[in-house]
Amino acid sequence: MEQLTTGAGVSAAGKQDISTLDGWQQAGKWFSYGGHAIFSRMAGQGEPLVLLHGFPTASWDWSRVWPMLARHYNLLTVDMLGFGFSDKPRNYRYSIEDQADLIQGWVEGLGLPGIHLLAHDYGSTVAQELLARDQEGGLGFTVDSLCLLNGGIFPEVHNPLLIQRVLGSPLGGLISRGLTRSMFERNFCRLFGSRNPPGQQEMDEFWHLLTYNNGRGILHELIHFMEERRCHRNRWVGALQNARQPMRLISGTADPVSGAGMVRRYRELITDADVVTLRNVGHYPHFEQPWDVFTAYRAFRKQRALS
Repeated sequence: MEQLTTGAGVSAAGKQDISTLDGWQQAGKWFSYGGHAIFSRMAGQGEPLVLLHGFPTASWDWSRVWPMLARHYNLLTVDMLGFGFSDKPRNYRYSIEDQADLIQGWVEGLGLPGIHLLAHDYGSTVAQELLARDQEGGLGFTVDSLCLLNGGIFPEVHNPLLIQRVLGSPLGGLISRGLTRSMFERNFCRLFGSRNPPGQQEMDEFWHLLTYNNGRGILHELIHFMEERRCHRNRWVGALQNARQPMRLISGTADPVSGAGMVRRYRELITDADVVTLRNVGHYPHFEQPWDVFTAYRAFRKQRALS
């Protein structure tokens, strides 16, 4: 595992307006992982809830549901290495295992005895690896529950966009470095449902996070996670099937990449599957319909507390 050391925050949470991307950044802190700066956010009170973001975005995805969750839980999130405001080293061997090392080291460094996980997309796969380690007794903390949002947790029914397939091909480096704003918007907007697609300001923010620290130049390196999902399919799907923890899937079924088909597969493979579906919601339910996601997640936690 890479060495992780905690550093002083660049700015305290204070009274920044986290409804803006600038406010979100200013309310964050950085720590060092293997010599790389990692952006993090913490707020709220109660049991620790770690939020894991997706590809190719960042922890900012959680900003709309963050104030609701912070009233009930001690929230912790990061921009994983290569994403958002964190460092984006070139020629780095990005992997799900490495990102899980990052999260594990961070949580252990904070001295938390147990956490709950709420994960989306790429973060769902990181959560599956953490769950596998928990089952092996390899974590210094317990994973007490897991809630998944849209993500390719079963690679056999994952349906990536054409641009994602090309990024993972030998042409990926050229496509990554040559990605234009219009190409990004055209493909990214396809992921959203009809209820609440992103406006121009939101697209500005997503693009800024993607291109921050020359992020375009490493997209083809990050996207190897799709091949990792296939290679480690038995380990990561097995972690879900063998889970002792309460689990729930909250899914926007209008997601063309990991929507209704992923829900069907989840119900086929997971015993007593607990699933909440959101109609006309796409790949980013926590951004598109934050209240619906909050109420579904809060009900999950209350239900499990009473059982």
